[in-house]
Amino acid sequence: MSGATRAAAAPRLYDRTSELAAGAALAARAAEGSGGVLLVTAGPGMGRTALLDRTVRECAIRAHRVGAPSGNRVPWSGVRALVSALAPTPSAARRAVRAARGPEGVAGALTALRPGEPLLLCVDDLHLWDAHSRTALDAVWRASPVPWAWVVSFAGHHRPPEVPGSRVLRLGRLGRQSAAALLDEACRAPLTASVRARLLDEAAGHPGVLTAMAARLSAADGPAGAGGGPPGSVTDDAVLSEVYRGLLESLPAECERVLTLVAVAGEPDPAAAGPGDVRPVGADAVLAAARAVRASPEALDRLVAYGLLRGTREALRFEDALLRRAVLGTVPPSRRRELRALLAPPAGAGAVVGAGAAVAGAEEEPDRLRAAEEVRAPAGVVRGRAELVRGLAVLADGPAGDAHQVLLLAASLLREAAPEEAAEARFFAMEAAWAAGDAEACATALGGGDDIRTRGTGLSDASTDAAERDFRDGMCAALAVRLHEARAPLARVVAHDGAAEEPRHLLRAGAAALVLGDAPTAVRVHARALAKVRAEGRTALLPRVLEHLAYAELRAGCHERAAAHAREGLRTAELTGQRNAAAHQHAVLALAASVSGDRHAVAEHAGRALGTARPHGLVQATTLAEWSLARAELADGLAAQAAARLAPLVGQGPRSGHFALRMLAVPCFVEAACAAGRAADARAAAEEFAVWAGLGVDPQAPAQLARCRALLAGADDSAHWYGEAVRHHEESGNDFERARTLLAYGKWLRRRRRPVDARGPLSDALVTFERAAAGVWADQARAELRATGGAVGGTAATSPEVAGELTPQQQRIAGLVAAGATNREIADRLSLSPRTIDHHLRNVFARLGVRSRVELSGLLARTAGSTGDTRHAPDARRTGP
Repeated sequence: MSGATRAAAAPRLYDRTSELAAGAALAARAAEGSGGVLLVTAGPGMGRTALLDRTVRECAIRAHRVGAPSGNRVPWSGVRALVSALAPTPSAARRAVRAARGPEGVAGALTALRPGEPLLLCVDDLHLWDAHSRTALDAVWRASPVPWAWVVSFAGHHRPPEVPGSRVLRLGRLGRQSAAALLDEACRAPLTASVRARLLDEAAGHPGVLTAMAARLSAADGPAGAGGGPPGSVTDDAVLSEVYRGLLESLPAECERVLTLVAVAGEPDPAAAGPGDVRPVGADAVLAAARAVRASPEALDRLVAYGLLRGTREALRFEDALLRRAVLGTVPPSRRRELRALLAPPAGAGAVVGAGAAVAGAEEEPDRLRAAEEVRAPAGVVRGRAELVRGLAVLADGPAGDAHQVLLLAASLLREAAPEEAAEARFFAMEAAWAAGDAEACATALGGGDDIRTRGTGLSDASTDAAERDFRDGMCAALAVRLHEARAPLARVVAHDGAAEEPRHLLRAGAAALVLGDAPTAVRVHARALAKVRAEGRTALLPRVLEHLAYAELRAGCHERAAAHAREGLRTAELTGQRNAAAHQHAVLALAASVSGDRHAVAEHAGRALGTARPHGLVQATTLAEWSLARAELADGLAAQAAARLAPLVGQGPRSGHFALRMLAVPCFVEAACAAGRAADARAAAEEFAVWAGLGVDPQAPAQLARCRALLAGADDSAHWYGEAVRHHEESGNDFERARTLLAYGKWLRRRRRPVDARGPLSDALVTFERAAAGVWADQARAELRATGGAVGGTAATSPEVAGELTPQQQRIAGLVAAGATNREIADRLSLSPRTIDHHLRNVFARLGVRSRVELSGLLARTAGSTGDTRHAPDARRTGP
């Protein structure tokens, strides 16, 4: 659709009075100097564009409608189209496009084009705009106050943008009287009373269908030739396919294939049913047939998430009955018979099946039908696929132990006839056991249900590929703490599966890399899996991949990147109803927030993680959440509380933490226990950690062990162990852990009256913490450095007078704003959302009595200058990114 300042002709609209009134009211607000956002959503053919055209035409102020550009996949193409519509001249448009650098630059560029002028902007088909432009518009709409009035339309099966204070209008079907008026206006051919009534009944008030059928009947010069749908129908399935074509073409290919399966499965026997009858469709049969048409289970999840399909597992149905007919209108009769054969229930265990409907057409196309029947799976495979889907559903939102058992059952059913799917079931059964913290159950899953705590797997090599055997052998050896046996096979898995195309294989390679302690490779492989899942549109798998990637980034010390991916994973998990994945993402966000020092975020995310993790038996998420709370307590100086929280996590027994995380939390426990006077507990944990470090699978362990020994050693030995810790950190590459060691070393030096010696490690720690956005740790390093008499640089801060008015988080945000950082940059740095930064910044403005970022910077500079402390003023030479 092309942009237009005014619609050339206003189409007559029916039953849209309230929607037009909402647009007029918004325009009136814009004329008075305030703006807002009105969101309009509907399915295909419901008149979104016509409503926007009419709104533009009747608007009392300057108005523009801009649709998705033809090159909508080109980054920033939408912004360029919008700028071109607003610019008074081509040269002004070019200048504005150059100025629109990033989301905040777009807001400035748009405002500069029409300064002080009230405008109504209608953005059509937002879901077809490029991602960069959508992000920029989202930032513009979140600004306060919202500039101008915006009316934004998007397809009904897409999630609306989250705009504070916006109103969402959903265009409904027309009433009977309005539908009749539209049909009479649009149809030039005479209609008999019976045809007219049946057409109104079948269209059910859908304006697009009524208009398209009117054109079809007019072209046919009367009702003759209508009725290309089920027996006795007036509407034409080919016309419905044209009305819904845009929707069908926008779906991923595998989603369209599953939608076709559901449509065909619900098709009644033409000889025994009326035109309106639809058979119930079971999800198990659809998912079993989906494999044969190269569609994954996630495709069905996406269609349900979109709202295109509704119902229960036993009875799926189309939300829109006309969409079902539109889908059927694209499927030739021969293809329908093939799909019915795939969907037919099995005649018996191990038997190849032919459906009754397919057999009826066997005489017409015996060869094609025979080929379709030959791909039918045995009854055990059908049940196995159904159990695999059920197990994945429980893994996403249910007790992890239950998911483990269901997935093992699926693996046993699929083992002989579908070994690749059996391998998939075993892998996810292992994931369920891993989430539950059950090492023995992990080993059982790797063996397809056999107990393989010894090496025997009970699984023949003929049923697995080499990479799967290596993964099985390597993981079993690692679970049994025979790491010398695990290294070679797991390294082969990383090399082989790390270059694979299938996301499950990439996840397997990433897991192997983490067990080997190679966090950078795990990050790289999981990032590749994320790219593949996004490219294939596998929404249901996306939260799990993001969870793996975020955890790998935590292990690599990339806390900000982990938080960014966890936020995306959380949104997707909530959208697709995967509460277990959401709990893991909350746990990652809590751990990242414990680094940045946002105590409120730690408590919120940890609480939400534990709210799901405890009842569902997610020991991994529970351990991460408790660990994050302990780190926040330790950073706040609550060492005894932190040690008490960590003690069970690093111990053994029923209250212990996750088997793969227990040793990772020991250095934090030792630090807390030493500060709390629990030296004996700290020493016992450190000795067990020394055994772990000696295995050589964690690159961080030698440095952390040396730091633990420095904390526990006497005055003469501590300096030696701190030196060893720093030397090992130089080889391991985790800057955050290195800074933790330097901070501890600097504290130790200062307390031994060596302030000059302490300044070096403290300064280094401060710079590193600031670069990592580890606010609370940076505050500790800054305080220690100040106590030595050293100069404290860093980001712009607040003066003591101003600091008394603000919380610590608000002080950090105010300092970063004064230093010139944007909301997005601050959000990335503090592992928060831009919306949270905006909320804090408004409170800062209110408390300090300022109205803009410029005034805030000026206030901080003046108060800093009045105290003679120039470190409080913005400094272009500040450290950090």
